[in-house]
Amino acid sequence: MPQPKRIALMGFSLEANGFAPVTVKADFVNQIYLAGDELAADLAKPAPRAPGTMIGFMRAMTTAGPWTPVPIVMAGSPPGGPVEQAFFQEILDAMERGLKAALPLDGVFLAEHGAGTATGDHDPDGTVFALVRSIVGPKVPVISTLDLHANVSQRMVDNTDALIAFITNPHVDMIERGAEAAALMLEMFAGTRLAADMLRMPMIPPSVTMGTASGPYADLINYGQTKLSRDIANVSVCAGFSLGDTPLNGMTVTVTARGDKAKATALARDIAGRAWADRKRYVPKMVSLEEATAMALACSRDPSKPSVLFADPADNPGGGGRGNTTYILDAFHKAGVTGCLLGMMVDPPLAEDAIKLGVGAKFIARFNRDRPHEFSLPFTADARVIAIGKGSYVGRRGVHQGRTTNLGATALIEVGGIKIVVISLRQQCADPMAFEQFGLAIAAARSVIVKSRGHFRAGFDEVFTNDRIHEVDVPGLTTPRLERLAYKRAPRPIFPLDKDFEWQVPAD
Repeated sequence: MPQPKRIALMGFSLEANGFAPVTVKADFVNQIYLAGDELAADLAKPAPRAPGTMIGFMRAMTTAGPWTPVPIVMAGSPPGGPVEQAFFQEILDAMERGLKAALPLDGVFLAEHGAGTATGDHDPDGTVFALVRSIVGPKVPVISTLDLHANVSQRMVDNTDALIAFITNPHVDMIERGAEAAALMLEMFAGTRLAADMLRMPMIPPSVTMGTASGPYADLINYGQTKLSRDIANVSVCAGFSLGDTPLNGMTVTVTARGDKAKATALARDIAGRAWADRKRYVPKMVSLEEATAMALACSRDPSKPSVLFADPADNPGGGGRGNTTYILDAFHKAGVTGCLLGMMVDPPLAEDAIKLGVGAKFIARFNRDRPHEFSLPFTADARVIAIGKGSYVGRRGVHQGRTTNLGATALIEVGGIKIVVISLRQQCADPMAFEQFGLAIAAARSVIVKSRGHFRAGFDEVFTNDRIHEVDVPGLTTPRLERLAYKRAPRPIFPLDKDFEWQVPAD
């Protein structure tokens, strides 16, 4: 009887915003930085911290039959600036030690993001893949999942057998993509040979134009999925991370074929041509702060009006934002908006103040007293402590469903007619549990503000339909208005930063 396949489980996951402060070790430790037995213990929990793709891979492999998981290292941080190079080297060293100690291996699965950068390496994902390949050799299957915001490099393609990107945005298909990776690895164990090709286009779609329910990106991904066949194993259209400010900026199409690379190349060119021809559809549609304030005030005054949700995509912790800009809060407070929920403001000193004072205490809330960034403007107002949080929750819907989200010191305070969830660890507001942990029902609010770019849509869609959701155009580190950012490393020309240039799909 053949021995169960030994498959290494590992990953490095960071979406690096080139305009945000450097990401450090503590950012990973607060989300996930586990190796060996610690990683195995986390994966055994009902609500692990590990990525959904790794969970999906493990479930699918277990369903298929006996196998031996070999946990190596999983390092994942909330989106932020480039990772500190010294710490990235620490991750690499841990991966190298773990892989060498685990040999021989039959396969390697990686749960990556794909849009990482380090202070001394613009392609750390490629560096991880190259390290893995150098240790396990050319014949061992190496398969990785990617976020569809990945900035894919040729080195990433060259050192893996398949790259499998999400096809939904919000990313509610992580379990399925992990299962797809398992299926392809089983195919390779059975003798299938995979061949991939990648093509990059000079375009970086703004974040709010990348929904997959409808629109240009949805059309492109759906077209790619219609091309899956006996010959084509996977089509991954990665719009890229527009805020990366890296030489790898640009939408990519990676096609993985069974056996014949020429078929992968032909399809990648076909999809790339369609994307470029459709580029002018990627234009953000947002409302001004004045319009948002008027809508919220109208909902406050007229209970018969449908409630509305306002997204602050420019301050999205899920894209490297600090989660603490006060533009919308200040405007709504001055206007007298009531019945409003805001989630989540990242302000550790304010959260600690509320916890020390206790439930029912009235105090002067001072937001952003340390002012960690130019957009983190101070805001001061009379406030009351309503509740103290537990510091984490298990997601109920959408991208956080079934996984533990750590918030650090957490409190619910009220400023005028606005109830604000204040947290200490950067997390975007993508799950109703952000409010429900305090017994708040979003359906009862007149308006809701979320610090999120788009993942909230999969969590809040049970109450807010698309026509009741508005993205507010205010400043921030994750602004969809790319022309406001000082790009230094992105390749030029590139759309939409540059509009009057021509590009053609390579002929060979």
